[in-house]
Amino acid sequence: MNGQDSSPTYYYPNKIGRIVLLAMEEIMGRNGVNAVLNLSKMRHLIGNYPPNNLDRQFSFNDVSAIQKALDDMYGPRGGRGLALRAGRACFKYGLKEFGPVLGIADLTFRLLPLNMKLKVGAEVFADTFNKYSDQVVRLSEDEDKILWHIDRCPICWGRKAEAPCCNLAVGIIQEALYWVSGGKNFSVQEIECVARGDETCTILIDKKPLD
Repeated sequence: MNGQDSSPTYYYPNKIGRIVLLAMEEIMGRNGVNAVLNLSKMRHLIGNYPPNNLDRQFSFNDVSAIQKALDDMYGPRGGRGLALRAGRACFKYGLKEFGPVLGIADLTFRLLPLNMKLKVGAEVFADTFNKYSDQVVRLSEDEDKILWHIDRCPICWGRKAEAPCCNLAVGIIQEALYWVSGGKNFSVQEIECVARGDETCTILIDKKPLD
C-alpha cells in the first residue's frame, strides 16, 4: 500500500518551514523565492515566512508544492541542483535551531570513530524529524551503507515523477554527514521514491567517505 494517501494532512513545524524558505533565499535570493511562492500559489508567504516555533502548521502539501515549483521553473536538472544546495543550507540553519537539543556537538561525540559518528548522527537526525514533525524516518544498515527510509515524505507528497525527486532531503543529509564527520563528503543517493511508485523514499548513504 502507498504510505502517502494524500487525504490526511500532515505537517512540519513552522520552524522547519521557515528554515526551508530561509535556505532557499540564501541560494536563490529573495526574488527567486518569491517567484517560487508565486508559482506554487503560496503568495501569502511572500515576506511573511512562518513564525519560529514548533507548532505543526507547515503542511506537507506546501513543502511538496515548493519543490515542484523549483522543478517547473528551472527544469528537472536545474531544480535538482538548487534543491540540493538549499538542502545543505537547511542543515546549517537547522543546526542553529536544533543543535542544543541534538546533544552531538560535545567532545565525547567528536572522539567517536567515524563509523560510530555516522550511525549515532543518523539516529539523532532521524529521531529529530520523528519527534518534531509528522515525517516518519527509519534507518537500516549493513557493513557498507546506511539506508534512510522516509515512510511519510513531505518533499514529494502527492507528486508523481519518473525519477526520484526528494533532492532537498539528499542535500540535508549530505551536509549533515559533512558536519558529523568533520569535513568529509559521502555518496548520498535516493534509490527509491514514493513519487515514482515505490513504497518509501529511500536514501542510500555510503559509509566510506569519497575523500
